[in-house]
Amino acid sequence: MKAKEFYNVAVYLRLSRDDESDGSTEAPSGHTSMPCGARMESNSIRSQRDMICSYIRKQDDMEIYDIYVDDGWSGANFDRPSFKRMMEDIEAGHVDCVIVKDLSRFGRDYIEAGRLIQKTFPAFSVRFIALNDNFDSLTADFNETTLVLPVKNFVNDAYCSDISQKVRSHQQVKREKGDFIGAFAVYGYRKNPENINQLLVDEYAASIVKKIFAWKIAGLSNLAIAEKLDGMGILSPMEYKKSQGEKFSTGFVTHVKAKWSAVAVKRILTNELYTGMMVQGKNEKVSHKVKRSVEKPKEEWVRVPDTHEAVVSAEDFETVQKLLAVDTRASAGKAGCHMFTGFLCCGDCGEPMIRRVNRYKGRSKVYFICPTRNKGLGCTRHSIPEEELKHLVLTGLKQQLALFLDKRHVLTEIETMEVPFDEVASFNKEIRKLYQEQEKYVSLRSGLYEDLKQGIITEEDFWDFRQIYETQYQEAEAAIRQQEEAIRALFKAGVSAGANLEKMKSTLEITELSRDILVIFVSRILVYEDKRVFLEFRAKNMFAEVLMLADYY
Repeated sequence: MKAKEFYNVAVYLRLSRDDESDGSTEAPSGHTSMPCGARMESNSIRSQRDMICSYIRKQDDMEIYDIYVDDGWSGANFDRPSFKRMMEDIEAGHVDCVIVKDLSRFGRDYIEAGRLIQKTFPAFSVRFIALNDNFDSLTADFNETTLVLPVKNFVNDAYCSDISQKVRSHQQVKREKGDFIGAFAVYGYRKNPENINQLLVDEYAASIVKKIFAWKIAGLSNLAIAEKLDGMGILSPMEYKKSQGEKFSTGFVTHVKAKWSAVAVKRILTNELYTGMMVQGKNEKVSHKVKRSVEKPKEEWVRVPDTHEAVVSAEDFETVQKLLAVDTRASAGKAGCHMFTGFLCCGDCGEPMIRRVNRYKGRSKVYFICPTRNKGLGCTRHSIPEEELKHLVLTGLKQQLALFLDKRHVLTEIETMEVPFDEVASFNKEIRKLYQEQEKYVSLRSGLYEDLKQGIITEEDFWDFRQIYETQYQEAEAAIRQQEEAIRALFKAGVSAGANLEKMKSTLEITELSRDILVIFVSRILVYEDKRVFLEFRAKNMFAEVLMLADYY
């Protein structure tokens, strides 16, 4: 490369957050290249600027054309705004010399950095200088260009890879601890000002989330929910975050003002985080050189329970997931689906049953059938009229609730927590049996020493049997702990059951079935060919435990 009489210099400055050694910042120097409204630059950028400007002042054949600053941008690739602007000026012929503090500030991708320095810049007759590396493309010999420069770029690339790996490992540790590491809290929560890795409930947004779940359980479609929220003037998650002063952006924006959509509603309805479960690590970057991320298999997600206050119960969340798994589209002109959507299944093949309407001479008859026969897969129609189905379901529901309500004194005591936990645990037959088993092992273990003294067993037998009895004692202890945890769960579930039964005290008197009643008590309704109907109740195991405990009161 031949020397020129005069060079228009591009001063390039870069610092990523990973490179920054401290968190202090300084006011910008006031150079005109700093864009209006830019954030305060870091000390390192100021240092790079001063070093390069000092060098240029000592040169008689150089003048600064512009200063290009990428503050907070990774060197893993060259997709940086100021770097791109510099390349545009080079291609336009405005710049014929680029100066950086060192090669690592230019970039840490050794292949792309080598291509730019050895191929692209010479093609545009651009001189490249890296001050701290003592590299000047005008004076560099063959060894510096083909050996030293690639090696230094390779070291910079390896450093970037190492930093990326350390950041990933640190983030994984925080995920496994249950720390929230997202840039923005999910709608319904906010970050704790005193601990940004902890989520606190945002009361207003959480109340909207609760409404969304309640409307879905009541039978509204995702689109109907979105339209209802917009009609009520409730801000979408994106607009709400903006209103709170958060600099939030998303690729889902399609309007000047983002509105609620069926997709946004579904995103809320499928987010397990609302149950108090921290779920993170759903995606990972392909490489430190590539921005694109790929979705990880669900079994590899990091899930930590009880890290924050739940907005919806696990029971309601599970119900909604079941509803989302079936067709809950509303009929034409209606906002919600029919009463049995998500509940009705064929008792033989398990397929969701479909609703059919026969219209004849101005009269309509509604019935449900199994769709499998229409597909030629062998099952029968299992046809049952809607009115007959309602009657059978209501009758079965009344019979079961009559049994539960007869034992409601137990639920009342559990709900008000008037029954001491230790007292309830002592009633459990399994726990009593395990305590008796433990006493037996203690007795056997204590008798070993006497048997050893009398010569009944050898010293080797003494230690062998002692270890056996100790192991069996510990196993019984672990089993007792499991039983006690089950009782604790019963207390927790009892509150929910008591609340549900309180809502349903008038059920025995009602004459018409509603979707709300089904949602509270029924998990699934199975219909068999002979019009037999079987009801699967929600929390049936918990109710069985409640009825068992009723025997002790």
